[in-house]
Amino acid sequence: MNETILLVGHGSREPAGNTEIEEFARRWRARQPDWNVQACFIEFAEPLVDEGLARAAEHGGRVIVVPLILNAAGHVKMEIPEHIEAARARHSRTEFVYAPHLGTCDPILAILKRRLHQAMRTLDMPDPKNTGVILLGRGSSDRAANGEVAKMARWLWEEGEHELVDIAFTGITHPRLERVVQRQARCGMTQIVVLPYYLFTGTLIRRIERQVEHLKAQYPHVRFARGDYFGFEEEIFQLVEQRVREARAGRNATLMPCDGCKYRALAAEHDHGHRHGEKDRRPAHSHEQETQAV
Repeated sequence: MNETILLVGHGSREPAGNTEIEEFARRWRARQPDWNVQACFIEFAEPLVDEGLARAAEHGGRVIVVPLILNAAGHVKMEIPEHIEAARARHSRTEFVYAPHLGTCDPILAILKRRLHQAMRTLDMPDPKNTGVILLGRGSSDRAANGEVAKMARWLWEEGEHELVDIAFTGITHPRLERVVQRQARCGMTQIVVLPYYLFTGTLIRRIERQVEHLKAQYPHVRFARGDYFGFEEEIFQLVEQRVREARAGRNATLMPCDGCKYRALAAEHDHGHRHGEKDRRPAHSHEQETQAV
């Protein structure tokens, strides 16, 4: 069967972040030379999702849409599906299959544990009992997406010996990094590791770097270490390959985290089928906040 795999990245105002997504697609093609892998972006970079879907549909057959996104908020739950539905209407002879996002899973936990170990080494392996950990996510107006960050922090705590493993967010929701650092310092943490929960670089990664430098000056008695974003780790490639295999086997539908989704309830209230953003209707959800500083 003629098949195209369309990788959907978020997109960033920072060109380097978009370049990394393109590089990820290039490396994925090298890993899977028999797969037709293409890439597009939700915003801030070309091609956008509609154009990416149109290009993929030119080959006919089947298009497997794979969101290269950690947590499922409005983009994953509503925006991408809306674009796919529009593509189905335009390209009736092409089958479109939507694979799940990366999500909370053991491969992501393995990366976080490795990042934490690397950061601890830069601190000369201090006692984990007085070394706090802060898992720093992007933040969303979707409670389930924020809950996925909290879930990963809990798993990280379960797998280690650190007394404090907290979460913080760079925007949209709380707590913010500065508040959590303040709390951990009051609890007697003499070292703090900040672990960004991000796939690629972007303006928010640059912001995190600046924030940690400011915190070092603000808390001279605390040693800080900052982990790196995930990038091109082997587990990420394996995860997207797993998502493709699941989609081919028809096992992807049960993995989409829409049960209890507030957007579904809002969509039903406004009678527009779990979609948003149509010009003639009030949107169930706005992404302006979530994308203000990517």
